[in-house]
Amino acid sequence: MENFILVVHVLLALGIIGLIMLQQGKGAEAGASFGSGSSQTVFGAVGTGNFFSRMTGILAAIFFVTSVALAVVAKKTSVIDEDFLPASAAEAVIDDSEVAAGDLGAALESGAIELETDAAQALEQAELIIDDAAESAEKTLENAAKALETEE
Repeated sequence: MENFILVVHVLLALGIIGLIMLQQGKGAEAGASFGSGSSQTVFGAVGTGNFFSRMTGILAAIFFVTSVALAVVAKKTSVIDEDFLPASAAEAVIDDSEVAAGDLGAALESGAIELETDAAQALEQAELIIDDAAESAEKTLENAAKALETEE
């Protein structure tokens, strides 16, 4: 079943690529790929635009369905081997995780302290920048007021 869906999926992908390559840009004539006006007789009075657009949409919808179907089939058929790790390696991983869990509290505490000091320093720097910007704005306003007074 998975192989059948995979083959259909690949054929749909190739079909979508082919249909997109056959489509013309908005400014091109509809019959440019088939000769002067022959597309009107092959695809009807509307031309190739609607036919190719509709077929591309249909193939894309089916492509999405096959994508979901492949994901479902892959999930159902996946098997995790219980003997993935040798027993000694599994025990070593468990021992390391216990040690890491004990160190985790201390690491979080020191990280929180560092973060708090960094935040305090960033706040001080932001306050200095805001104060400098306020002083600069005041000087600019004073200069603008003086310039207006001299013009009058």
